[in-house]
Amino acid sequence: MKKIILVLGVLLSVSLFAEEPMLKETPFAEVLQQVGKHKVTFIEVGSDSCHSCQVMGRKLYKIKQQHPEYPIYFVNVHKEREAAYRLRVQMIPTQIVVNNKGYEVYRHVGILSQEEILNIFKKN
Repeated sequence: MKKIILVLGVLLSVSLFAEEPMLKETPFAEVLQQVGKHKVTFIEVGSDSCHSCQVMGRKLYKIKQQHPEYPIYFVNVHKEREAAYRLRVQMIPTQIVVNNKGYEVYRHVGILSQEEILNIFKKN
């Protein structure tokens, strides 16, 4: 009986901490094509191997599920180092918001709350 309870406890804990999906990465060239097509474009710059980036990626995935109309993109700078250079990213995760004229209107380094992310779209 104790073994069954132990196995069930392990299975339950594994399912509770199962990996939530992250926002899928978009090639930087595709992101650049989207700039100007929307009032603002939200660019998450990070890596799939960085813990803070994974936290942001899961938040952005959830927001994108709730608001598929929001132009939110993830650029993986470990795969696209030129993107980090062109965007002047020194630390990850970095969030960059670009307006429809291609100008950066917001930059943040670290983790944003869901409320802060949603406010970016509500204000613009």
